[in-house]
Amino acid sequence: MTFQLTSPSFANGQPIPARYTSDGEDVSPPLPWSDPPPGTKSFALVVHDPDAPDPKAPKRDWVHWVLHGLPADARSLPEGATRQTLPPGTREGLNDWGETGWRGPSPPIGRHRYFFDLFALDTELPDLGTPTRRELEAAMKGHVLAQATLMGTYAKHGQ
Repeated sequence: MTFQLTSPSFANGQPIPARYTSDGEDVSPPLPWSDPPPGTKSFALVVHDPDAPDPKAPKRDWVHWVLHGLPADARSLPEGATRQTLPPGTREGLNDWGETGWRGPSPPIGRHRYFFDLFALDTELPDLGTPTRRELEAAMKGHVLAQATLMGTYAKHGQ
């Protein structure tokens, strides 16, 4: 068995339903995972779009969601996860809107790829406040046991 992140809402490499985007309800998709490696003490999640603003001429990797401190016994995030429904101990970082919480796909042009990267860590990270993706990555350095990735795509209707 291998560490795997999935969603019942879309298959790896397939379109993300509009419900989870700025064109819909903009709620986070359900995200179950399985088979983390032995020794996992916590998880972290980063959701990002490397195709911003235009997949034909990407200029930056836009961060949509940053979570850390997910407990070792967690095996999923619920649809529409909020601070109140995240697993106990989970902390939120800053997305590229400068906010905490989920902000779904909202590509200005073209079909973008959205990577949901779940990291199994060999430690419980200290309280990082509300870290950016870069700050979280720096704190995780040397502690990543495994990474599970789910990728979905999205283009605004009519593109």
